[in-house]
Amino acid sequence: MQLCKERWTKEDGEEFQKYLYTFSKGEEKGAWEKRIVNTALPAIAVPSKEIDSIVRKIAKGNFLSFLDLWLWENHSDVLINGKLIGKINDFDTMKSYLTEFDSRADNWSATDCIRFSFTKENKEDFFNLACGFIRDPHVFVRRQGLIILLKMTSFPEYEDGILRAADSLFSETEYYVNMANAWLIAECFTKFRDKTFAYLNGAPHLNAFTLNKAISKCRDSYRVSAEDKAFLATLRVRK
Repeated sequence: MQLCKERWTKEDGEEFQKYLYTFSKGEEKGAWEKRIVNTALPAIAVPSKEIDSIVRKIAKGNFLSFLDLWLWENHSDVLINGKLIGKINDFDTMKSYLTEFDSRADNWSATDCIRFSFTKENKEDFFNLACGFIRDPHVFVRRQGLIILLKMTSFPEYEDGILRAADSLFSETEYYVNMANAWLIAECFTKFRDKTFAYLNGAPHLNAFTLNKAISKCRDSYRVSAEDKAFLATLRVRK
């Protein structure tokens, strides 16, 4: 199938669905993928390398026209949409598609598959978007906000803001949001250790689950010293 198009029609979308199924690894692997990802959609187990190849080919044409079809019949569709959204250069356009995408998302793999392109001009926009997302009613919009912040931990100017955002979710009850927050805090520890160390040692406003998971992730990391791992273990909340 020709994937580099100037315009995608409904008929093209129907043809694409049939084409996508030719890469399926079968029902057994699809069932495994569905269970691991925990999605309500069917999973057809298209290999990652095939998904990436398809995305590259679609992106050579008018891929916004493809996105406008909002193909959403199986989990592979979701991943393709997400990866294409990550290729949108204009921030406002990307934000529009991402907001719609995240409102439909029902699993961690959807939010985590997107590679965002940060520039000097859009970093502040991304940070503000993420801070808004973490207050959204939808579970996976909140997770997406945390994933964006995680990918911004290399920017020193946002260190304080990222820790404040993580700390604001003390009343969070959703597993996938708390897990993302724990991952974020652990990443902060490896990127700006002293500031995160002081934060964790200073009675952070984190629920016990998130704090303990963050500590576990730090202790599992080869980027954290044995001395720090031993001290972090003393900060765990006993249930």
